[in-house]
Amino acid sequence: MNKNSGNKKLKVKDEWEGYDYIANLTYKIENVVGTVITDIIEPVDLNLIAHHDESVQYNPERFPGLVMRIEKPRGTALIFSTGKMVITGLRAASEADKVVQKIIKNIKKVGIEMKNPAITVQNIVASGDLHTNIDLNMATVVMDDAMYEPEVFPGLIYRMKDPKTVFLVFSTGRIVCTGAKTKQTVREAVLKLNKYVREIGIAKKNLEP
Repeated sequence: MNKNSGNKKLKVKDEWEGYDYIANLTYKIENVVGTVITDIIEPVDLNLIAHHDESVQYNPERFPGLVMRIEKPRGTALIFSTGKMVITGLRAASEADKVVQKIIKNIKKVGIEMKNPAITVQNIVASGDLHTNIDLNMATVVMDDAMYEPEVFPGLIYRMKDPKTVFLVFSTGRIVCTGAKTKQTVREAVLKLNKYVREIGIAKKNLEP
């Protein structure tokens, strides 16, 4: 018999399908941000794209980029005349290539060629729950690289050095992780934080997920 069969907290799912359950921790990827550089012969005519595609948003007086949304997989692109893009709203880094290819295909319909896209993941944002209350006042005393100013913001800001990430930690045990560039880094960081808060005694009450 599998010794873990009775422990639902050990069930693991891919982050884009739902939460990861690991010991007393749950987390999931909320947003992946990437940048894209493409090869172009001449500046991208954003006015031409906006003229032929009513679904895009383009107001150069307010912002120099054109906004294009893709439904499946879901993602939003900021497209600039230089051929550069910023992609947001992805639930997994693996979706970036599909979104970019759909964008390039849409743009090609109006006669604009964008080739050889080079995609770089810049930031992965994850949310999670440590399933324990956290004493944030004590945390500021015992945790290095932590800042807590409750009159300004209700969460503690913790800058983890290895792996290099930034956490928002709330008294309820809810967390937000930013700064990672791979899902493996997210996993490593949240597992390390989960262990750390329990080792230093700022986890005050275990809660069921």
